[in-house]
Amino acid sequence: MEPKVNNFEHIEKPEIVVVETDVLLIGGGMAACGAAYEADKWASPQGIKVTMVDKAAVDRSGAVAMGLSAINTYVGENNAADYVKYVRQDLMGITREDLVYDLARWVDDSVHLFEDWGLPIWKKGDAGESLDGHQAAKAGKGSLRDGAQPVRSGKWQIMINGESYKVIVGEAGKAALEANRVATGVEQNLFERVFIIKVLNDKNDPTKIAGAVGFSVRDNKLYIFKTKTALLGCGGCVNFFRGRATAEGQGRAWFPVWNSGSNYAMGAEAGAELVLMENRFVPARFKDGYGPVGAWFLLFKAKATNALGEDYCVTNEDEARKYYGKYVDAIGTCMRNHMMIIDMKAGKGPIKIHTDVALQTLGETLDKKAMKHLEAEAWEDFLDMSISQAGVWAANNMAPEKVPSELMPSEPYMLGSHAGCAGLWVSGPGDFGPEEYFWGYNRMSTVKGLWSAGDGAGASGHKFSSGSHAEGRVAGKMMVAYCMDNPEMPEFAESADELAAEVFLPMETYAKFSGYTTDPDINPEYIRPVMVQQRLQKIMDEYMGGTSTYYMTSKTMLEEGLSYLEMLKEDEIHMCASDLHELLRAWENHHRIVAAEAHAQHILFREETRYPGYYYRGDFLAIDDDNWKCFTNSTYDKNTRKFKVFKRDYHQIIPE
Repeated sequence: MEPKVNNFEHIEKPEIVVVETDVLLIGGGMAACGAAYEADKWASPQGIKVTMVDKAAVDRSGAVAMGLSAINTYVGENNAADYVKYVRQDLMGITREDLVYDLARWVDDSVHLFEDWGLPIWKKGDAGESLDGHQAAKAGKGSLRDGAQPVRSGKWQIMINGESYKVIVGEAGKAALEANRVATGVEQNLFERVFIIKVLNDKNDPTKIAGAVGFSVRDNKLYIFKTKTALLGCGGCVNFFRGRATAEGQGRAWFPVWNSGSNYAMGAEAGAELVLMENRFVPARFKDGYGPVGAWFLLFKAKATNALGEDYCVTNEDEARKYYGKYVDAIGTCMRNHMMIIDMKAGKGPIKIHTDVALQTLGETLDKKAMKHLEAEAWEDFLDMSISQAGVWAANNMAPEKVPSELMPSEPYMLGSHAGCAGLWVSGPGDFGPEEYFWGYNRMSTVKGLWSAGDGAGASGHKFSSGSHAEGRVAGKMMVAYCMDNPEMPEFAESADELAAEVFLPMETYAKFSGYTTDPDINPEYIRPVMVQQRLQKIMDEYMGGTSTYYMTSKTMLEEGLSYLEMLKEDEIHMCASDLHELLRAWENHHRIVAAEAHAQHILFREETRYPGYYYRGDFLAIDDDNWKCFTNSTYDKNTRKFKVFKRDYHQIIPE
């Protein structure tokens, strides 16, 4: 948002806190905690300062905040090349294979660290039976590091007792920060409940970062960070499309609601190149509760059918082949969605997952004690990571061991670490992949000194939680190397007063004009953040392929939606905020709008339907490998607020 004049005539001017550091970690999720852990090892001996700033609290920050029942990326007895093939297949043939291969080399070490720190991991018993983490410990099973066999729910997934997964990883990250604080003698290097809203560029070199600015969501304080390097580890983007939940459930989503596109918006505004922003993830989850389905499909072997009892992936194969040819043969996540959507549009719903049959079938080979334990694990799958799903079942008098449950594809989300690949275009490792994918420091963006990892690093999905942590570690080490190579502290042009005026303008606007009308929600001088978000969600849903059109869009629809988005961009400058919480919502909306436009512009540019089941271009309803088996990248001009979208070559490194 461009600042208007703000002389702080109507609100108290915030206290300005200036922090100088070498390595700045923005975010507190898995990627940022991995970066903190790894950076400390290399930074502390050199006296290099590492600082983390998170708008939440690290113990329960990020996509793993509520807990998790499985680690979805553990290579183990498999090999890195096969992992690349798996990711490439699921992302419809296009991925940065150098980044994916590099991750496969390091991810297991992060999983071993999780276990070292106390995460209970399921193990195979002496007779091949499955032991949960606590049973395995009682049975004297060793660690994965020592050769114990994990319980796999799929080729790459292993089961855990993960309610406290993020707390365990967060504690390790905070311990590393504390070690660095002591080593460098700084007073504080962990700032929680502080929301970073923009990255600052070097005044002498706009292709280089020099700092970041944000505000406390608890106190009247502006935080200005002067830094040599920064990591964007702020998650993906949710609630920029209108959701399926309504009334008191409005805002309920599968993806964490605090992920507001900050990675993408701040990166773009700093000048970083984005990649595959047309990609989005539409998870098929338990209806209304958004509960996870992975363990039910993979571990409990549940089947999903339409209302007629048909396997829609079988009955719709020929229809899918008309448009998507060879991509039907190795069916990925979006293609399973596509086949489900065909039946939903044909009136063959509701789609059901037969949890009851799965448990009854397993019960035929288990004794009562083992069956009771299995049922407990089935419930714990939700209590570990989606308590609301258990609430939905209870509210609807449903017992999943007795009746099937309905599945529903959700509203779209943008992310880079799950079954999606939107994000920043980052450098590869250098020892693997084409020269054009490497520009000096692994996972650094096209802006010098600016890194990303996890949901923020694009074209390399299926990292999940463990991969995000490992990728954060790669970035953390490289950020320290960059600081050693570039010891001078850069400078930004903005003054503290200018930054304060910009950040707190919505509060000044509210204080100045709220008395003009009897109802503070209706005012000709401002618009409230919730109204901006509702307008954004309506535009995206109806024109950019949301649930109301069964994810269908076209050139004409996108152009119409973009015209409405232009008007929203004009109006967002007039957002107000009555308190710090609403100020948070205002800046989150700004980030969502930038990310949403990038998404729409990329879909408009790519004239094919590369990700059926995630979105459809009705005017280009096929995959066109001859013209579009490439990366679609973009840059953003923050002065004109315009995107430029272009192609970059895809290089296949691992043979079929």
